[in-house]
Amino acid sequence: MATILVTGGAGFLGSHLCERLIDRGDDVICVDNFFSGRKANIEHLLGNSRFEVIRHDIVHPLYVEAEQIYNLACPASPVAYQYNPIKTIKTSTVGMVNVLGLAKRCRARVLHTSTSEVYGDPEVHPQREDYWGHVNPIGPRSCYDEGKRVAESLCMNYHLAHGIEIRIVRIFNTYGPRMDPNDGRVVSNFIMQALRGQPLTIYGEGQQTRSFCYVDDLIEGFIRFMNQEEEIGPMNLGNPVENTMIELAQAVLDVTGSKSKLTNEPLPKDDPKQRCPDITKAKRVLKWEPKVDLRTGLSKTADYYRRTQFGK
Repeated sequence: MATILVTGGAGFLGSHLCERLIDRGDDVICVDNFFSGRKANIEHLLGNSRFEVIRHDIVHPLYVEAEQIYNLACPASPVAYQYNPIKTIKTSTVGMVNVLGLAKRCRARVLHTSTSEVYGDPEVHPQREDYWGHVNPIGPRSCYDEGKRVAESLCMNYHLAHGIEIRIVRIFNTYGPRMDPNDGRVVSNFIMQALRGQPLTIYGEGQQTRSFCYVDDLIEGFIRFMNQEEEIGPMNLGNPVENTMIELAQAVLDVTGSKSKLTNEPLPKDDPKQRCPDITKAKRVLKWEPKVDLRTGLSKTADYYRRTQFGK
């Protein structure tokens, strides 16, 4: 049993992580400023004596005691992170300095959640951890992409200068229950449109690819990575199975039984054409790979939206 701090703990991924850690017997301190995190995500944990919530923004220093820190604090959907780009950059830079400073004081191990966005619109496929990326530093997505790249650099430099134990994970597209239905990511967009009987919005020709990892698989990867001693990362965690947007849309229509049609819109600026992880390192070090197939995961996610958004 350990005392574990989860920043961004009321978010989509953070709430699932808090739940898993508590079920395991840990004491969990959830820190969130509730910009993109939601109280509803952690409501079921509030009565647990091993769960504590602090409303706090990591752009400001935080003083708690913890043995491990999972740093998930940063909005991850384009709608949220482009709402206030400067604040997004500050969360990944000033906030990262504050988290690492706390780790230095507590001698805590930090798992930092970076992103596949550090690869930008990749010229190498699939993406391996030793690929440095192809990112537009002044584009509309750069507040997130470049912020996360700086955060990785900060982690590595605190590790080298102060001996801080770090783990850097690069997350690829993840989906599942508790995703904000209005966050603008493709899975939530498609499912909500399908359940409402609206056309599913395909950007461009729909041939761009993503790999979709169900949330339970990702959280298992986090915990295994945090608690192994061989590797500090960066390490890709995601599903190596690629799907085009057309294929994803069809799968959503199948699991929801929707009669919605598809509609096309122009491709957003700097939207990557391919994104798929090479998870060789995770397989070797963590003995980890995703287990939940796309249709099973989509069905569980659609059931969640039916229940929470439509009362069915």
